[in-house]
Amino acid sequence: MRIIETEQAARRLARAIASDLSLYNEEKILEGLQADNLYEILSEEIEEGRGLYNSRVIPELQNQFYYDKAIIDLLIKSKGHIKCKLW
Repeated sequence: MRIIETEQAARRLARAIASDLSLYNEEKILEGLQADNLYEILSEEIEEGRGLYNSRVIPELQNQFYYDKAIIDLLIKSKGHIKCKLW
């Protein structure tokens, strides 16, 4: 496996991992948003994804928070139509 050294590739990997989380955990995401405890419900999956991301990306890019931004964009913002306390 190749180590990622560019910002563009790091963003792409982060979004791919977050997309997979969204795809395979739709019910948990909906439940977590409605109960306002998304990070608690998905903590294991999110941290597993973070471990994968960190294992593939150089440390300098890990500190840019691309993975966290992808989680917010794909697991939270994309679910804006769901009734929850966040909005």
